[in-house]
Amino acid sequence: MVKIIAMGNALVDIMTMLPNDEVLGALGLPKGSMQLVDLETSINVQKQTDGFPKSLASGGSAANTIRSLANMGIQTGYLGKIGNDKMGEFFASDMKNTGVFPRLIKSETPTGLAVALVSEDSERTFATYLGAASELTPDDITDSTFAGYDILHVEGYLIFNNDLIEKAVSAAKENGLIVSLDLASYNVVEANLEFLKYLTEKYVDIIFANEEEAKAFTGQEPQKALEMISGICDIAVVKVGEEGSYVKKGKEIHKVGVINVKAIDSTGAGDNYAAGFLYGLVNNWPLDKCAKAGAILAGNVIEVIGATMDEKRWAGIKSEIAKL
Repeated sequence: MVKIIAMGNALVDIMTMLPNDEVLGALGLPKGSMQLVDLETSINVQKQTDGFPKSLASGGSAANTIRSLANMGIQTGYLGKIGNDKMGEFFASDMKNTGVFPRLIKSETPTGLAVALVSEDSERTFATYLGAASELTPDDITDSTFAGYDILHVEGYLIFNNDLIEKAVSAAKENGLIVSLDLASYNVVEANLEFLKYLTEKYVDIIFANEEEAKAFTGQEPQKALEMISGICDIAVVKVGEEGSYVKKGKEIHKVGVINVKAIDSTGAGDNYAAGFLYGLVNNWPLDKCAKAGAILAGNVIEVIGATMDEKRWAGIKSEIAKL
């Protein structure tokens, strides 16, 4: 059976529902962005939103993807770093309970926290304190880290640590793994464009990007961006929100729509799309069916708060996937 390992920032998401977007302006957080903050700022954001509805979930882009793959029955692993604290314990137990085999390295630095501020239109803005997650280093990756796995899925938020991400994807390729990269956030792409292009051309097989990330990466609108990205990797995926997604491999191109849903919170939509797509890929499905599987998972997760779905919803997802 194919095995997939993910690597990313091990974070606990604090899902926070906003009554309006005024608080974003007051906090200086651009709507829809992911902003890295220090611990003091993270605490301040939590205080300023203290009266709003909140919930906890293990998070980080790659963690969301790998948990959903585990829920679909794929053998999975996860590499990250957590603090020796209650939030770290929560993250580890949540991953294990989902069926993910976690390779979590502990630090005395607090576990990373992502305060996800969810607007009324379901758009989310992240104030992310990386904490222990940022202390993952190239030395944490050994010759055996990726042994026995077939695919490495990496979140683009790690791109800030150039040495770490290159060590990981290089080691993965040396072990014969396919490398999948989710571009993460448009502002992250803009800040690391030159290195990101170098990394993709040299190591990456699959790129996942939304419309804004694709434009930041190429300077082009979705279809032209798709063409450019597919020129430097094997499979390019550009997601265009309610219009669905474009997928291109070589001369093969597909446009696949979304499923009909009532959007509540877009947190984890892209991560779950990647999970559905990779699920189809490891089952040797045609690319359009891979994209349809991605659409099913993405559509379901935006109907709930956060990136965690209950057993009843997973049963429905698996039923829909089986019809493909």
